[in-house]
Amino acid sequence: MSSTHMGMLYLAGAFSLAGTSVIAGSLLSGILGVFTISAISLLFSLAGLLPFCAANLRAALPLLSWRTWLELFFQALFGIFLFRLFLLQALLLTSAGEAGILTGVTPAVTAVLARLLLKEPLDRGQIAGIVSTVSGIAVLQGLLSTGTQFTQQHFTGNMLVLCAALSESLFNVLSRLASVKAAERALSPIAQSALVSAIALLLCLIPALNEQADMRLSELNISSWAALLWYGLFVTALAFIFWYEGIKRCKASVAAAFTGLMPVTSLLLAVLFLGEEANVQQWAGGLLVLAGMVLTGRNKEKNFTINKEN
Repeated sequence: MSSTHMGMLYLAGAFSLAGTSVIAGSLLSGILGVFTISAISLLFSLAGLLPFCAANLRAALPLLSWRTWLELFFQALFGIFLFRLFLLQALLLTSAGEAGILTGVTPAVTAVLARLLLKEPLDRGQIAGIVSTVSGIAVLQGLLSTGTQFTQQHFTGNMLVLCAALSESLFNVLSRLASVKAAERALSPIAQSALVSAIALLLCLIPALNEQADMRLSELNISSWAALLWYGLFVTALAFIFWYEGIKRCKASVAAAFTGLMPVTSLLLAVLFLGEEANVQQWAGGLLVLAGMVLTGRNKEKNFTINKEN
């Protein structure tokens, strides 16, 4: 199996797991504060990662430059802190299924940012994908139908999901930029995931203390603790390991296509396990978003192989 194909498998695993964040978050939203959810799940993530990377961290930390630390900080800021802040706040205002669908804008946004920041070209398929994605958002928001009206709360929730998608897109491009330009290769994907989790935990700690976390944690039931454990070990730890293994093998535009697995996973799980119902407008908007995902990412593996040979 080629390196690119292996990278695609890692990316598929990463974003399938990331799609479950909407479901785990919906089970916890309203029970715990946003920063408490992030902080506890990150503690679980570190507990799962550190036994496998402690030796690598001891050897690599003295070698890391200030630039690498800055790159890790921004990955933690956009990929975990801001993404979760926007998404968990959104789930208080909109449905998990619709939030999942709206995360499907990530491929188009990532493709545009990759063009602006990484100079990766946009072909006609990607442009069509961006148009399809924007159309899907318009349908979901009811902008193309005369009889649909959203409450201000619902509209605000959907806008927060779009902010989460933008944060994820920035994380995708910044990670690829660091992977391409960094001369250091001392950190393994597991160690890098642990450091990003630790930085994000530090960002969450002070806000979490203001949410009276100790009182709320004592009231959690088994399903809530299971959701926190899943959020930490799988949505954070394992998904980030898969991500870093995949992005070092694939271009950002390839990764952009696989981010579309997030809305697929989220919508299906919301319907199957949360009992939510998706109406015709949601399915139509979701199909347009997914079509945008396919168009954004088609033929990327071939293009990447050609670029490597050149």
